[in-house]
Amino acid sequence: MESKEEDVRLGANKFSERQPIGTAAQSQDKDYKEPPPAPLFEPGELTSWSFYRAGIAEFIATFLFLYITILTVMGVSKSDSKCSTVGIQGIAWAFGGMIFALVYCTAGISGGHINPAVTFGLFLARKLSLTRALFYIVMQCLGAICGAGVVKGFGKTLYQTKGGGANVVAHGYTKGDGLGAEIIGTFVLVYTVFSATDAKRSARTPMFPVLGALGHHPITGTGINPARSLGAAIIYNKSHAWDDHWIFWVGPFIGAALAALYHQVVIRAIPFKSK
Repeated sequence: MESKEEDVRLGANKFSERQPIGTAAQSQDKDYKEPPPAPLFEPGELTSWSFYRAGIAEFIATFLFLYITILTVMGVSKSDSKCSTVGIQGIAWAFGGMIFALVYCTAGISGGHINPAVTFGLFLARKLSLTRALFYIVMQCLGAICGAGVVKGFGKTLYQTKGGGANVVAHGYTKGDGLGAEIIGTFVLVYTVFSATDAKRSARTPMFPVLGALGHHPITGTGINPARSLGAAIIYNKSHAWDDHWIFWVGPFIGAALAALYHQVVIRAIPFKSK
């Protein structure tokens, strides 16, 4: 009995009763290195081949993303019975699977954004410069336009009669519903990106960021990617595809900004860290 009491006493004294938590714990020794904030403008990037290589990678990745996903949407749309197609679940898997594969291929080159909302959120968190952010967004949009254009080239009649994969607010829902769905969906997406690429997490549990494209399909077709929405709208080019198009830029950018704010201020408490 005495030996057991001694073990309990030693165990109680081995660890302090008050462990540092929250911002107090951030002064402890760290096994990771916080990357410095990116400058707002970095003119030297414009003379670096890696800068343009990254932009090309974003172009190709977004091109392939639009090509596969819109082709999948067209395959589901042309069938009279959804039971004979992959259905909404298959569309979600096409989106999620392509993002998984393309991020894996391009993460080491450009960061694997493939989405202006992701780029915008990371820019707000000062993970990349304004110069690079604007270049990425332009290349993403161009890639999306080309990807949708190739799908239309394979079957113009089908493309034009089945909506062209363009994002619109579905019947029965208001513009506010669509905007809310895009904000929430993009928040989940961008928050996932922040969490999966966090320097603190990668030091302890190396992992590959997995992005999902699920939910909100009945409301807006799950945009949460302004380049994807723009590419399909330009190639489809029908009036109703442009009526609500602003939702697919404003919603994702608001969602990305909220995700950046939440992760940087609440989760990582970066403004409160000791210098």
